[in-house]
Amino acid sequence: MTRIDLHCHSRASDGTLTPSELMRAGVAAGLDVMAITDHDTTGGWDEAAAARPANLTLVRGAELSCRWYGVEPAIPLHLLAYLFDPAEPHLAADLLRMRTDRERRGEKIVELLRADGVDISWPEVHGYAAGGSVGRPHIAQALIRAGLVRTTSEAFASRWLGARYFVPKADLDVFEAVRAVRAAGGVPVFAHPNATVRGRIVPDKLIVDLAEAGLFGLEADHEDHSIEQRAHVRALAADLGLIVTGSSDFHGTHKTVQLGAFTTELAAYEKIVAAATGVPILG
Repeated sequence: MTRIDLHCHSRASDGTLTPSELMRAGVAAGLDVMAITDHDTTGGWDEAAAARPANLTLVRGAELSCRWYGVEPAIPLHLLAYLFDPAEPHLAADLLRMRTDRERRGEKIVELLRADGVDISWPEVHGYAAGGSVGRPHIAQALIRAGLVRTTSEAFASRWLGARYFVPKADLDVFEAVRAVRAAGGVPVFAHPNATVRGRIVPDKLIVDLAEAGLFGLEADHEDHSIEQRAHVRALAADLGLIVTGSSDFHGTHKTVQLGAFTTELAAYEKIVAAATGVPILG
C-alpha cells in the first residue's frame, strides 16, 4: 500500500526539523509520498528537493493563512496549496506580504513580552526560525528556554500567546486565495475544515461556494477531527465532487502527532497530480 502524507511542516515555518531532516524522517516513517507545506512560504522547497531520498516522492506546497470575511469577526482558516508555480506574480506577492507581516507580528509580540519583563529577545526568536518564516512556535521556544512554560501547548494558552500576548496577523481572503492558487497552476485543499477544537469553523454553505470558485478537496482525516467530523467532511466532499485527503499536519516536537498518522488514498493523490500544472512532483 502506498503511504501518502500531504501536510508536513519544517523549520522553514514552524516545524522543528529542517527540510532535509523532514525528508529523512518521512522515509523512516515508511512514507512513499510526502508534501512539504510550510506556512505561507516555499522557503524549504529547494533544501527538501536536494535532500529527497530516491525512494520518496516529494510534493511541494504551502499552507496559506486565510480568512472568510462573510461574518464579523472574520473566521481564520487554512488552505493547502499543492504544486503551484512559486514564480507566478500574484501568488508570489501574496506570500511575500504574509511573510513580512509574520516578521512584524513576531517582533511586536516579543516587544509586548519584554515590556512585561519577560527575558526573551527578537534575535533569539529569529534564530529559532533558522532563516525560515517566523511564527508563534518560535516565541514559544523562547518561553520554554526561559523556564516560563514547559510545552508549546502551554505557551499557546490564554495566559501567554493565546490571548494576553496575542497579535493578529494579515491573512488572505479565502476566495482570492483559491483563485490565486489555481492561476498559479496549483491545487487548493481546505485544511481541517471541521476542526471545532481550533475555534470557530465555517458553515458548509461556504465550502459549497468555495467549490464553485475552484476548491479541489477537503482534508478529512486529521488529528483535530473527531470520527463524526471526518465522516461529515467525507460526505460533504462526495456531495460536491471534491477529493478527500488525510494528513498528519506534522510539526516535529511542537506537536505529538507523528508522520503518517493519517494518510491520503492513492486515487485522491493521483487526481491532485493530474490537476496541477505549476510544478511537477519530484520522484
